[in-house]
Amino acid sequence: MRPTFLAILCFLAWNPSSEATGNLSPGAVGVHRRFEYKYSFKPPYLAQKDGTVPFWEYGGNAIASSESVRVAPSLRSQKGAIWTKSQTNFDWWDVEIVFRVTGRGRIGADGLAFWYTTEKGDYNGPVFGSSDRWNGLAIMFDSFDNDNKHNNPYISAVLNDGTKLYDHANDGTTQLLSGCLRDFRNKPYPTRARIEYYNNVLTVMIHNGMSNNNDDYELCLRADGVNLPKNGYFGISAATGGLADDHDVFHFLTTSLHAAGQVQEQPKVDNQEKLTQEYKEYQDKLEKQKQEYKKDHPDEHKDEEDWEEFYESENQRELRQIWQGQSQIADHIRELSRKVDEIIGRQETTLSLVSRNAGQALPPPAAGGVPQQQLPVGAVSRSDVDLLLTNQNMLLSSIREIRQLVGDINVRTDNIQTNQKHAPTAQIQSTGYDVQTLIAEMRDGMNQVKQGITHVGQRLGAPQGAAQVANCPTGNCVGVTLFLSVTVVQLLLVFIYNVFKNRSEAQAKKFY
Repeated sequence: MRPTFLAILCFLAWNPSSEATGNLSPGAVGVHRRFEYKYSFKPPYLAQKDGTVPFWEYGGNAIASSESVRVAPSLRSQKGAIWTKSQTNFDWWDVEIVFRVTGRGRIGADGLAFWYTTEKGDYNGPVFGSSDRWNGLAIMFDSFDNDNKHNNPYISAVLNDGTKLYDHANDGTTQLLSGCLRDFRNKPYPTRARIEYYNNVLTVMIHNGMSNNNDDYELCLRADGVNLPKNGYFGISAATGGLADDHDVFHFLTTSLHAAGQVQEQPKVDNQEKLTQEYKEYQDKLEKQKQEYKKDHPDEHKDEEDWEEFYESENQRELRQIWQGQSQIADHIRELSRKVDEIIGRQETTLSLVSRNAGQALPPPAAGGVPQQQLPVGAVSRSDVDLLLTNQNMLLSSIREIRQLVGDINVRTDNIQTNQKHAPTAQIQSTGYDVQTLIAEMRDGMNQVKQGITHVGQRLGAPQGAAQVANCPTGNCVGVTLFLSVTVVQLLLVFIYNVFKNRSEAQAKKFY
């Protein structure tokens, strides 16, 4: 008898037709779960660049960003809502909402609501920002105590068949299906709510936001025999009153639930195969149009290989850029040549003036004045020697800068040649070659030379004091030291220019 009794107990415990299986929870074994992306949103990129949320639409004072949807901001008398664009095509579902209600006051208002209704609600409705007399389910997260019973914040489930008005004065306590007292305002972590509807059983689980453990849920309410309409819309709404909170929703994740063996397999469409077929049809259509065009225009016929000449390859683009850079360098060298020609012309003018006034004697001293000592032509004083040394140092510094510039040009030119030799595809590497930097350096060097020549010209044309004017009545006298300095500078510039020009021409021949 005893083994038979144990066998009967085991059979009853494992009998799938037992009434205990009638209300399976969604987490039970054997329930098929499928994520529904068209009824969900989550960060990042929650909202697109144009502000829209894919598969959702929002209005009122709601604001969507890439990380969250602020259904109602912390301003007085604000209302907003966000709804799915399409109705559900499944009977049982599991929705997880991650939200945060924060405010500066000790008491907040008004609250947030989850909706599952046959029709979309308004965006500025009287019930937490949505419409009254809804047909379906509403989960109210009420943060303001309207009935003054000190029982808020409160979470309640309210069913409506489309004919009842929400009892605001009593916070819906006369209409609620079930509820629980939970404080969800100003928590260190976002609050989580999990709403499950399976086999006419409604279950609401709450994460109080006091820990970062996402699975730390506790039961808030459970109701049996709940009959919700099919093919409804999901929505979230919020509202503020005289008091105001920020109502932010971060995640809205929807999962459809199906009993084991009862999953209606939808016809699978192979996107890859479909796209391949469409592409093949497009190719056939394009080829047919090409053949027709060739028949209608036999003189304009070109093979596919001929079209390649209209596009430049990567190597051709690199060579074109090198040629453009070399052309810019050649233009600047021609500009330098013109500037040097101007300098030589000024030098010849200065030499002619010096040769014309070099033999003139100093004027006689003024009446009652001390006779000045007449220095022979070509005599050099101590001040002239100091001036000569100063000019010589400046000249050496300028020569070093020019030499450095020419050396940099040579090094970069050698790098270009080396890269050209080692690259089998004629692709010039960008390292060691910067045309814009080279041009800028040459322009700066030319500006410095131009400024120096301008300064020398000013010194040659400007008077050097009353004594000098007295000693040079014509105003065209030039000192020996200044003349020698200018002459040496000009000769060195001409020599450096010739060396640089010869080297540049030699390098240019290698590229052309």
